[in-house]
Amino acid sequence: MLEELPLTQWKGPYDADTKARAVAALESGAVLFFPRLPFRLLNSETQFLTAGVADGKAKNISLDHTTGRMQASSLTGDKAQALAAMIERFGAGAASLVRDLLPYREVERARTSFRPVQVKGRSYSKISDDRLLHVDAFPSRPMRDGRRILRFFANVAPDSPRHWHVGEPFEDFARAFLPRLTPHPPGRSWLYDKLGVTRGRRSRYDETMLSLHDAAKRDDAFQQTSPQDAISFPPGSCWLVFTDVVLHAALGGEFALEQTFHLDVGQMADPAKAPIKVLERLRGESVA
Repeated sequence: MLEELPLTQWKGPYDADTKARAVAALESGAVLFFPRLPFRLLNSETQFLTAGVADGKAKNISLDHTTGRMQASSLTGDKAQALAAMIERFGAGAASLVRDLLPYREVERARTSFRPVQVKGRSYSKISDDRLLHVDAFPSRPMRDGRRILRFFANVAPDSPRHWHVGEPFEDFARAFLPRLTPHPPGRSWLYDKLGVTRGRRSRYDETMLSLHDAAKRDDAFQQTSPQDAISFPPGSCWLVFTDVVLHAALGGEFALEQTFHLDVGQMADPAKAPIKVLERLRGESVA
């Protein structure tokens, strides 16, 4: 479940063998681990290594690189601008690495986030608790025809690792949970779109992935007894993973940066490994 790559530079060119290993492992459901690729903070940016930079209303501070708008930070003025600049520098570096390492030519860069609050000790509902095994599915941002969710992380904590658990293969998980899902009410996706609850209308794929996300988190027996591997990401390391297919749980850590990317299934080297294709094989029908 972990493929280690010895990258030390954020920009390519990377050798052909490294690129082939990266895409094959990533699309097969592995976590790409970069133990020698730190995101180095500037001296002036170490002031942001405190939970106080978050406003406490959301789990993460997020930045929209297209507008420069930052949300969920307690900072104002010059300090807010400096934090936004740090987050943007990371996001731009992550985008450069993904572009040079992977064969995907049309990758959408979505929001960038800074996660300054310790994972342990936070209190959330089960559905919102990322310490529970889950696959990513966004309630308000439909992926419609199975667009992939690719996420790049960096641990910028001075001295504490970030702890994850990674679960069983997606196909095994989906095969067990699909028969248990309750159909969504007819017309709900249409209504949410019309009311502006979602950014576009959810497809059957979106509804299915949301149901799988929620069902996994609500199932105490699954959380306690399903196959899980513990992974520790030390300070100064980065990792890259398709979080829509890899069951994962963030159990501990603070001060991480994250960049989300979206890409169409058709860009994959092996589209059959996309979660939408797995679901269609299991159900014997289209879910787009």
